[in-house]
Amino acid sequence: MLAPKARWSIGNADEELIETFVRDLQLNPLVARMLVLRNIRTLQEAEQFMHGSLHDYHDPFLLDGMHAAVERIRKAITQAELIRIYGDYDADGVSSTSLMIHLLKGMGARFDSYIPHRIREGYGLNRSAIELAQDQGVSLFITVDTGISAASEVAYIQELGMDVIVTDHHEPPAVLPQALAVINPKKPGCAYPYKHLAGVGVAFKLAHALLGRIPEELLEFAALGTVADLMPLTGENRLIVKMGLSRMQASTYAGFRSLIQVSGIERKEVTASHIGFSLAPRINASGRLEAADTAVRLLTTTDEQEAEQIAFDLDLLNKERQRIVEEMVSEAFELAEQQRAQGFDKVIVVAKEEWNVGVVGIVASKIVDKFYRPTLVLSIDPLTGIAKGSARSIAGFDLHHALTACEEWLDHYGGHQAAAGMSLNSIHLDVFRKKLNELAEESLTEEDFIPLLHADAVCSLPDVPIGSIEQLEKLAPFGMGNPAPRFMFSDLSLDEIRTMGKEKQHLKLALSQVSDEVSCSVEAVGFGKGSLAGLITPSAKLDVLGELSINEWNGVRKPQILMQDLRIIHMQLFDWRGVGQLDKKIAELKHLASSASGQAACTPAIVLFDEADVSLFASTAFQIGESVPYWILKDSDELLPGNELASRLDFASVQDIIFYTIPRSLASLQSLLQQAKGMMRCYAVFAELRPNTGSTLPSREMFKTIYATLQKEGSIPVQDTRLLTGISKRSGLSTPMIQFILSVFEELNFTERQGAFVKLQASPAKKDLTASRLYQHRLHRQEVESIVMYSSAKELERWIAEKTQKVNHIMEEII
Repeated sequence: MLAPKARWSIGNADEELIETFVRDLQLNPLVARMLVLRNIRTLQEAEQFMHGSLHDYHDPFLLDGMHAAVERIRKAITQAELIRIYGDYDADGVSSTSLMIHLLKGMGARFDSYIPHRIREGYGLNRSAIELAQDQGVSLFITVDTGISAASEVAYIQELGMDVIVTDHHEPPAVLPQALAVINPKKPGCAYPYKHLAGVGVAFKLAHALLGRIPEELLEFAALGTVADLMPLTGENRLIVKMGLSRMQASTYAGFRSLIQVSGIERKEVTASHIGFSLAPRINASGRLEAADTAVRLLTTTDEQEAEQIAFDLDLLNKERQRIVEEMVSEAFELAEQQRAQGFDKVIVVAKEEWNVGVVGIVASKIVDKFYRPTLVLSIDPLTGIAKGSARSIAGFDLHHALTACEEWLDHYGGHQAAAGMSLNSIHLDVFRKKLNELAEESLTEEDFIPLLHADAVCSLPDVPIGSIEQLEKLAPFGMGNPAPRFMFSDLSLDEIRTMGKEKQHLKLALSQVSDEVSCSVEAVGFGKGSLAGLITPSAKLDVLGELSINEWNGVRKPQILMQDLRIIHMQLFDWRGVGQLDKKIAELKHLASSASGQAACTPAIVLFDEADVSLFASTAFQIGESVPYWILKDSDELLPGNELASRLDFASVQDIIFYTIPRSLASLQSLLQQAKGMMRCYAVFAELRPNTGSTLPSREMFKTIYATLQKEGSIPVQDTRLLTGISKRSGLSTPMIQFILSVFEELNFTERQGAFVKLQASPAKKDLTASRLYQHRLHRQEVESIVMYSSAKELERWIAEKTQKVNHIMEEII
């Protein structure tokens, strides 16, 4: 077996509606299924999803406050008042600020822009920046991607005689800022039909209202910020991103062209994934490590050389960001493990002095990826004691709601259900951590701490030819709210397994399947899953959950599965019989088992099948007994821990078990298997630690031959080598075989010893050979050898599976 990392769910779709879409819209059946599973219920909705146009954008004046904002901005432009665009330092804020710069420049406004320094000033409006604006003669503040939680700062701006227009998309607090206009689709009472715009989406709607038309020339900025801020790619966001990506591929902006080039992306194929994993990180690096103004300059310059230089600088800055993140992640993982050991296992809150506050959100995401717990990562200022940080959550735990419940300890906070930022005095960290864990205890179940992966359909490999995959790509752009279609494939044969990458961190499988007499093969790639290679046998049957793509190499196009998860529901056997360097293999297995499970405590275990093996095992050259738990199966079939490591573990929960020595009997092996309730993988070593005194069982004819010899000779001199050799030649039996037969006769009282001779008893009682302990031992040994030593790996695996009679209950608990 191989347990999946996540729980799997399969989508159920309305088959009649699928047929309607196929018939009336001439859609591929798989595409139609995806639409239904994305909650599209009418032909109009399906048509808009597939072929949305400019006519599908909502009226910007449905946003509450839009009329007042447009009127005030137009007045400021007419009267040449100084307008200040006040943005945020993340990619959404940078995109919003850049969009507004292009907008106001095109309208002939007198304006400038300001983004606070992440480390020196922190998030949002601040008094120093407000006072600076007054000194510089600003009349009108326009916030983008910020301001909804800044009631006191907005009041201060107005006290100083400036007007404020707040445009934001974050969750509104109970008390809203009393600005001239507050534009936020989530604002209570706002009639705007789509609530999930990014900050740049709200700025785009402001541009829409000011210009009286849809500003297509600004779609690239809106697409960049929408994807970067992980907004759902549904409704209006889908229109923005789809059209923005199309324009980005032939961008007229020097900054976008240079950014795409330095990211190594072909302009003809810019996707939402490229924004999320290539463009946005470079934009974010500016605000995370230095000043976000650099990224704004990139997106607003018309100078080609300047754009190329800034893009190059941001690329270097992003590499530095990656290095810093790697160091912080290592430290944060260690702190997270310590916290979990202390009992705070529901919500992880880690903090350290002088961590780079610009990357704490990235570190939080990586902790969530590893532990799947809501996570807060904070950097403590050693001078002030103030901890500033970011949080990332899991499904079922609303971060904004949780922070609101903790607001008595917080200086500032804001964000969404899934991500948030906050600051507080570090003296409150312990009580803050405790409260968050209590909230999680109340709202989350144990099942919530296992990720859930959703598959849109169960398919066989022949069901998804390249043509179908091409049709599925029409559902793009993919991202939050519109994930790339995922499929589950069951019972796939493994043709080849290997790792990829400099550190062998990726997994590549060649898989095949026959369905309805149609054979199909496909490559499957699992990024970051290289550690699983050592936990999969060549004979394994796999279930795979993943996305479909087309891999093109040298003009050849082939379907490919991008694996999100995989599982093996049958017990696996690894044939280590007769292999060398067992110490190395067991050490590798220790590492693989802990890496695959994500738990250092998940370790393989060794079983010795005879107490007599212990001293010999302890003297092995590689001294493995001290680094791996081992158990001893006694004659009574009682399983005893052999070392301290084993005494601290429950054998029934061990997943990887190494059968190190040869069982006394098949019954003892079966007894062990019944006790190995959690076993997913077994490793057959079956080493012979003690000299084998012989295992071939004589036939009844052989016993008759020696009995007849005794009757004829009267006695046999058991220590006379010459005479025994003669008997051996006449009978065709080896000397050790003759000696074994004589020992069985003696045990059954068929014979007696008289000095150096063995002779028949006068009238021996009739007894079956199986009454002899020696005979039984050799009989068992022969049975054991036929299974554990001389069978093929497949035969041995089949025998163990039959005897364990697994019902895959382990998988049922996980899936």
